[in-house]
Amino acid sequence: MILLATYFPIADPTLIFFVVLLIVLFAPIIMGKLRIPHIIGMVLAGILIGPFGLNVLQRDESFELFGRVGIFYIMFLAGLEMDLESVKKNTKRFIIFGLLTCVIPLMLTYVMSMTLLGYSGKASFLLGCIMASNTLIAYPIIGRYGLQRNSSVMLSVGSSMISLFLSLVMLAALVGTFDENSGVVFWLLFAVKLAVYMAGCIYLIPRLTRYFLRRYSDRVMQYIFIMAVMFLSAALSSLIGLEGIFGAFFSGLILNRYIPHVSPLMNRIEFIGNALFIPYFLIGVGMLIDLHSVLDSAQVIGIVLLIAFFGTFGKALAAYTSAIIFRLPKAEGHMMFGLTSAHAAGAIAMTMVGMRIEVAPGVMLVNNEMLNGVVMMILVTCIVSTMMTDKAAKEIIFREKLNLDIDHKPQHDDEKILVCVKYPEIAPQLVYLSLLMRNEKLSRGLVALNVVYDGQNSAVEREQGLRLLEQLERQASASEVMMQTQVRLATNIANGIKHAFREFGCSEIVMGMHVHTEVSPKFWGEFIQSLYNGLNRQIVLTRFEQPLSTLRRIQVAVPSRAEFEPGFHRWLERVCRLAGQLDCRIQFHGRQESLSLIAQYINNVHPHVRGEYTPMGHWNELPKLAADIGKDQLFVVITARKGTISYKNALERLPDELTQYFAGTNLMIIFPDQYGDTKEDSMSFTEAQHYEENSVYDMLSRWIHTARKAPKNND
Repeated sequence: MILLATYFPIADPTLIFFVVLLIVLFAPIIMGKLRIPHIIGMVLAGILIGPFGLNVLQRDESFELFGRVGIFYIMFLAGLEMDLESVKKNTKRFIIFGLLTCVIPLMLTYVMSMTLLGYSGKASFLLGCIMASNTLIAYPIIGRYGLQRNSSVMLSVGSSMISLFLSLVMLAALVGTFDENSGVVFWLLFAVKLAVYMAGCIYLIPRLTRYFLRRYSDRVMQYIFIMAVMFLSAALSSLIGLEGIFGAFFSGLILNRYIPHVSPLMNRIEFIGNALFIPYFLIGVGMLIDLHSVLDSAQVIGIVLLIAFFGTFGKALAAYTSAIIFRLPKAEGHMMFGLTSAHAAGAIAMTMVGMRIEVAPGVMLVNNEMLNGVVMMILVTCIVSTMMTDKAAKEIIFREKLNLDIDHKPQHDDEKILVCVKYPEIAPQLVYLSLLMRNEKLSRGLVALNVVYDGQNSAVEREQGLRLLEQLERQASASEVMMQTQVRLATNIANGIKHAFREFGCSEIVMGMHVHTEVSPKFWGEFIQSLYNGLNRQIVLTRFEQPLSTLRRIQVAVPSRAEFEPGFHRWLERVCRLAGQLDCRIQFHGRQESLSLIAQYINNVHPHVRGEYTPMGHWNELPKLAADIGKDQLFVVITARKGTISYKNALERLPDELTQYFAGTNLMIIFPDQYGDTKEDSMSFTEAQHYEENSVYDMLSRWIHTARKAPKNND
């Protein structure tokens, strides 16, 4: 009989990786059957296969490497997904909760260690620092429920960073007491290094990111660049005396506005982390836990229970006290407790530091009993944290759905965006723009359309259109968005778009402005005029000179009486979503009456959008805005069709003004909704069915204007 034990532990890297992948694959399935968060399954699997369990795998360097990457990923994602505008508006809440969740567990654990465990003052202080910090071990659960921007989640993430930072500083102070050179100079040097580190990251990372994203669109290169920035920031934070997890979170905060939540890049970052690195970290944590030493010693069991109880009780007391102070619902208090109660990476790192500190010859600050107690405490708090977070997330989702039903908010929404594409150089930007403007909660896909003129080259152009649409479909699928595609033959391009618009039941059109002047010297191109005159639904025309993710401000020109148009709220909702996803400021220019309604809408529906409102007395002032619009800004013009309530004669000069004053500017032109889907829907004897771009009166006016400017003949 062959003894299987002779083959264990597995040392072959290929087989180690295979076993880890099996755990990552089957842990969610098994835990799902048991109704237990799969994160616990990863930790339990680590205990089972680790050196203190069945000894199937050896905890080699891969677990150290990938585990460190995993915790960096968790902290980096937490920084990326924070709503920075909410952080700014709720700074006091972050500070209060951060101080409470740090100080209360620290004091309770310190007193308990001194009185009940009989530890020295320095050992008790170290244990207090360990319990004052926490690791966002349950954060992947938040992503699964889509609650990244819930107020309690953001409070928990921000307070975790505050408590972690304070714990690391106190740990540095503790270590400094064992150094003969510690003193005022040590702390001054530490403060200088920290200030230089943070200032350097804030100054350099945004500039490098904008430079790179503007020049390189390759997906792999963008991902590698982001990862390089994260690891560089983590390495530098370790260099100045803080743990790398602080640097990973800090880099996530800085890169937050350059990686929109719905972008393919964000999807790629989350996918790789959740599929590989984060599970590796969780399994590695489980492999550190030695159940035999705990079960064989009643003293260790007592230490584990005391540490876990007082530390967890301190986190719970801080979370529920803060929830009462901030007047948050009970479910959000559960969420704050769940996210801040787990200990993993920070606790292990601090414990390892204590094991290297010698308080007497051959005596370390952290002994084996304390080490086993901390490791078992990690298991207990991870289980409590994941179960409480999962429970709280379900309660919050249920409460939000119940509130929506009571308020009758889920009204009929016909949103379905049609993306008209022709030029390969701008088509990906149009899809990206549509992804940023769509309503994620509706979970509706996009429609991509390529209309080919039915002529001699239609077969070749159709093949080119199919290849382009395949590329765009892959781009949408990278963001987990379904896309319908169609290549359509038509003898009239505008009619082909209108027919497809009605067939797919779309609500609006996103398309690019023509880029080849040799095809059409007109500003609008060959068919856009016919399209917006023959279709009364919203049409968005765009021209981007640089990637959307590098935009820093959106400026919107609003004509007077725009608030009376049927499509007022539709275009306003779209530009607000765009500003929110890009995390950039949005500045509106228009009449005070319009600006008041826009401000009211943003405050009620999009309170996190940073809106600014500048009065513009007359549409003739439009060219003056060109002086304040930089290359990293988007200029949005809300225009109107002839015969509508917000139309004015000054809009006839719009093509000339945009060409003369806004050349090279990132541009978006929006034709808002009107009543009816097409002109035929509102046909009457008095309703004009067609408007020429240039009327006879326009031509006569220009002729007179030119004649006046011409030099007089003196002969």
